[in-house]
Amino acid sequence: MSKQEVIRLFKNAQTNPNLREILNSASSLEVFVQIAQQQGYNFTVEEWQKATGLVIEDSESQV
Repeated sequence: MSKQEVIRLFKNAQTNPNLREILNSASSLEVFVQIAQQQGYNFTVEEWQKATGLVIEDSESQV
């Protein structure tokens, strides 16, 4: 279900400039997901990463 939620968010953000602006204001991926959840989309950071194929590297682990 989460993959469908991510796809639904992408589609809605393409046609809704207000949603896109709200999402673009996120300062981090965690904040982005929180904003998406507040807008009625149901997925976690991990589900977002899996669905979008994004790998977020923790810069602190790159010593």
